[in-house]
Amino acid sequence: MKKIDTIIFDWAGTTVNYGSFAPVQAFIEAFKQFGVEPTTEEVRKPMGMLKHDHIRTMMQMPRISRLWEEKHGKAWTEEDVDAVYLASETGIMKILKNFVEPKPYVLDTVAELKKMGIKIGSTTGYTDEMMEIVVPAAKAAGYEPDAWFTPNAVGNMGRPYPYMIFKNMEALKCTSVERVMKVGDTLSDIKEGKNAGMTAVGIIEGSSVMGLSQEEYEAMSIERRKVEDARVREAYKEAGADYVIQDIRGVLDLIK
Repeated sequence: MKKIDTIIFDWAGTTVNYGSFAPVQAFIEAFKQFGVEPTTEEVRKPMGMLKHDHIRTMMQMPRISRLWEEKHGKAWTEEDVDAVYLASETGIMKILKNFVEPKPYVLDTVAELKKMGIKIGSTTGYTDEMMEIVVPAAKAAGYEPDAWFTPNAVGNMGRPYPYMIFKNMEALKCTSVERVMKVGDTLSDIKEGKNAGMTAVGIIEGSSVMGLSQEEYEAMSIERRKVEDARVREAYKEAGADYVIQDIRGVLDLIK
């Protein structure tokens, strides 16, 4: 790995919102409005994608597709995807302000990275409108990346497409993908980084892949934690991750 001078972090589940619960709650409530209740596992599987693509992917899942047809008497359509998306967007805008607290170790780690001269970019599955809530709240709590871009900035070509990363690189005047690292908490984050041709890193604790709150994770026995950590690590590796770290502090070990 060449010397890294830029890191592109994800937001929910990576730097803020331990466990990435805001979008999960919004998606579940949106589908329930249409008579279908997805499981948390079904919601989390496409996590990190553009929200519209996320809903379409869920609609294609056999159980949800069957339940939709049973409830509505017909197979789902793109109009249905649009309707659920609008419901989820309305729902998440109502609750987003409650899910912006920086994760453990984020503030100290980012401060250390900036002292080392490393630029901090960011990508997200959230829209510009959602980030109008998230960015100021995170800044007030002490976290502020040097740049951020949403799918709105790239013609809604969100993850796993690499274009949000390239927008960051342009804004931060990066010279090579070999000197940039992508860090995230979903399989889509890993694929986004690899599609951009750079080092991709997955975070275990507080990730969407883990899917647990901080209280739930810390309440588990050490043996159970090891099992869950191994499950998450394997999922990242299967998605193509170059490295998997326990929490954001692991980035400092990789850089040094």
